[in-house]
Amino acid sequence: MARQLRPVELDFVDSAPLRLVFAAEVSASATAVYQALAEDVESLPEWFTAVRLARPTAGGAGREIRLRGGVRFQETILAREPSTRYAYRVDTVNTPGMRALLEEWLLTPTATGTRVRWTFAADAAAPVLMSLRLGRAGLGKAFRDAVRRLDLRLAADPGRPASVRPAPGGEE
Repeated sequence: MARQLRPVELDFVDSAPLRLVFAAEVSASATAVYQALAEDVESLPEWFTAVRLARPTAGGAGREIRLRGGVRFQETILAREPSTRYAYRVDTVNTPGMRALLEEWLLTPTATGTRVRWTFAADAAAPVLMSLRLGRAGLGKAFRDAVRRLDLRLAADPGRPASVRPAPGGEE
């Protein structure tokens, strides 16, 4: 059964009761990373293995996401800034305790590729917030692994190893 979450806007990324921020650098361009995040939605499970299914909703204003383990989300896209930012809020989820959730991906070109920063901003019942805090290391690993796989996928030369490394201050 899907539960309706509180509709939040972009400012929630700064005001959420819980903010988990992760960053890594990749050799891919910001344009290529943005395209994979925002435009090639259905390929998300190929590089973010926690995701079982991803597809745009009617009209392209949102996405349907299904995670391994059965969690399902309906999202509304809040920001589409090519090569710079992609952000969405979760409108419905089939797990209890979550009140509001917004995710923001910031892309910053570097001398050797792109710095990818993912912010997971949430409001939830106390036990869920505690679980998310305790699961921070696992979320960070999932993020780094996904970005590494994405960089490999985007590499122009398949024989070239991807260079995914924590950005300076990789977990904020």
